[in-house]
Amino acid sequence: MTVGVRTAHTADLDPAELRAVRALLDAAFDGDYDDDDWEHALGGMHVLVSDEQGLAAHGSVIQRRARYRKRWLRVGYVEGVGVRADVRRQGLGGRVMAEVERIIDRAYDLGALSASDDGAPLYAARGWRLWRGRLCGLGPRGVVRLRDDQDCTYVRPAAAGDLDFKRKLVFDWRDGDVL
Repeated sequence: MTVGVRTAHTADLDPAELRAVRALLDAAFDGDYDDDDWEHALGGMHVLVSDEQGLAAHGSVIQRRARYRKRWLRVGYVEGVGVRADVRRQGLGGRVMAEVERIIDRAYDLGALSASDDGAPLYAARGWRLWRGRLCGLGPRGVVRLRDDQDCTYVRPAAAGDLDFKRKLVFDWRDGDVL
C-alpha cells in the first residue's frame, strides 16, 4: 500500500477535503461523532494520510488552554483521530500520531487528548500517560468537573515538563464539553 502524509491548516483544506474528513470520522466512530466533535477538530493543523482509495486516516491538533496550578499552559489538543475500517491495524494511526506529536513538541507546552476505548492502547503504546488528577472545565458558571473525561484524558510527557499528573487541570470552555 502506497500512502502519502499531508499536514495542513483547516484554512488550507478545500470543502471536498473537509467533507471527506468528516465522512471518515463519522464512519470511524460508528455514527458517534456529532457536530460538537467536528467543531472541536477544526481551526488547527490536520494530518491526512491518503492511499490509492482516498483519505485513509486523519488527526488534528488544535490549541486549547489549561490551567495547571497558577499558570495557563498552551495545549496542543488532539482531535478527530480516525482510520478507515479497511486499513486499520496497518500503522496508519501511528503515522498520524507521529506527525501530531511533532507538531505538539515544537509548538505547545503540553499535548493532551481524550481517548476512546479503541484508541487508548495506541496512545499508551506511544508513551502518552493517563492524567490521574481532577479534570475540570472553565464554563459559563465557573469551574466544573469534567467527569466524562476523567479516565480517558492522556497527556504527552515529552512536552509536559515537570508536571505532577495527580494535580488538577482546568481546560478552557468550548461547546459540547461543559453544560
